[in-house]
Amino acid sequence: MISPLAYVNPDAKLGKDVTIHPFAYIDGNVEIGDGCVIMPHASIMSGTRMGKNNQVYQGAVLGAVPQDFHYEGDESSLIIGDHNVFRENVVVNRATKAGDSTRIGNGNALFEGVHISHDTQIADNCVFGYGTKIAGNCRIDSAVIFSTSVILDQDSHVGTWAMIQGGCRANRDIPPYIIAARHPISYYGVNSVVLSHEGFSEETINYIAQAYSLIYQCNTSVVDALLKIEEQIPHIAEIDTILDFIRASKRGIIKYK
Repeated sequence: MISPLAYVNPDAKLGKDVTIHPFAYIDGNVEIGDGCVIMPHASIMSGTRMGKNNQVYQGAVLGAVPQDFHYEGDESSLIIGDHNVFRENVVVNRATKAGDSTRIGNGNALFEGVHISHDTQIADNCVFGYGTKIAGNCRIDSAVIFSTSVILDQDSHVGTWAMIQGGCRANRDIPPYIIAARHPISYYGVNSVVLSHEGFSEETINYIAQAYSLIYQCNTSVVDALLKIEEQIPHIAEIDTILDFIRASKRGIIKYK
């Protein structure tokens, strides 16, 4: 399953049924799990730990040296889960400091030209559209959808089930369950179509909408809005997720219009 025209460092550890196509490059200090497919001209660099059944397409570079002036040659890592797809020319940098990791969970799809920078933490089942760029030290929760050519600034946090529309640039945190759009980026509404499709009840979606109405449309401070949410809306899991996210935000959340 390994082409003689590929380069595989003898120190690399390969699982069962791994396919490595011609002209792929597998560095030393690399682990590739069972069932992974590495396409021609893809590069898996030192420090990469990859789970099962990942697909890495042509020109992708995983575990690239951090594009960070603080990088001093440390042996950091990139840790990847299972069932991820890295399409053509995707670049994922490993972490900057020794002992730290860039992490990508399970079931994510990264389309052509996506760049994930050093120390970023990505959960599960996210979609990164063509040309999306994620700066260093970002945190992406599960089931986030990035449309085409989104730019996420350093240290940003995106909440679960958020959708960011094409061409947006975010320099603040994006709360869970919403659509972010426009220039400059702002709150555009609840991600209700996707939530409904994925099995969220109408009642739950209505509670989420009520919470964001208090946050974005009641001409009050975010602190007061959170207090009103606690007083007026049942404490289902999704409401607690919103409250916890906003209270933990260090950069502040995106604005409304």
